[in-house]
Amino acid sequence: MATRKNDLEKAKVAKKDEFYTQLTDIEKELRYYKPHFKNKVILCNCDDPRVSNFFKYFSLNFEHLGLKRLICTCYKNQNTKIFSNNISEKAVYTIYEGDKNNNRKVDTDEVEIHELKGDGDFRSQECIELLKQADIVCTNPPFSLFREYIAQLIKYDKKFLIIGNVNAITYKEIFPLIKNNKIWLGPSITSGDRKFGVPDDYELKAAGCGIDESGHKYIRVKGVRWFTNLDHDRRHEDIILFKKYTPDEYPHYDNYDAIEVSAVKNIPTDYDGIMGVPITFLDKYNPKQFEIIKFRKGNDDKDLSINGKCPYFRILIKKK
Repeated sequence: MATRKNDLEKAKVAKKDEFYTQLTDIEKELRYYKPHFKNKVILCNCDDPRVSNFFKYFSLNFEHLGLKRLICTCYKNQNTKIFSNNISEKAVYTIYEGDKNNNRKVDTDEVEIHELKGDGDFRSQECIELLKQADIVCTNPPFSLFREYIAQLIKYDKKFLIIGNVNAITYKEIFPLIKNNKIWLGPSITSGDRKFGVPDDYELKAAGCGIDESGHKYIRVKGVRWFTNLDHDRRHEDIILFKKYTPDEYPHYDNYDAIEVSAVKNIPTDYDGIMGVPITFLDKYNPKQFEIIKFRKGNDDKDLSINGKCPYFRILIKKK
């Protein structure tokens, strides 16, 4: 009975993680990376091709991007029809290799459909074998499994562009990768919330949820960011600095020799020491302009504080 309850809890978590990224958000971000995609195998390994806008984007832009192959895998989901009229009781993966008849459409007979032996979990061995074939991974992984997902990408040395929560920056498994320039943020989302499609049986409770003009449910999620190790031009733009340093406006921390900068726009142009800045600094971070020193902690290994009070998480940086 305990096992059954545990299975139900896992299913509940999985369902809460089943968010469908909007096509407009994919288009806004992917436009920065076109040179990376030529002759590449793209894997979307958290994407039911029946509803995935990642599949839609890459299949419709296959020739424009010069892709070699598009592979999509999905976690077991039996509620929607696939390209044929058959409904599969297994998870599937699809392979698309472009427009064969030059009609500029993705035809059903151009998409290879294969059943997976397991449930399509990205951690399964058969999905790992597909991962090994890929050059670039692009998807919206389950937020609750973000640590594991990133760890797998790093282990297999994959290029990637994925969506996650901004708070992932604070994870002990993720921040060292950011500090060492192995991961950075994409340029198209730096604030606000984003709209995601959800399954028909998803319970709409929070403000901002609703049903769109097509009759599909959606929610709005705050603090979303793109995480990637694909270079883009915006990453090399300097933050324009204009403020002057004054001791009154920039107090020192109690437990670290650094000043507090409460907003990225207030980084002083004439201060060469270490500064604590909000995590949103990473939205504009240029590794040639600044060096990341450490995250959050003072010399006493406690959170940075000013007069005994701790500001929200800070990244300690220094101008190069």
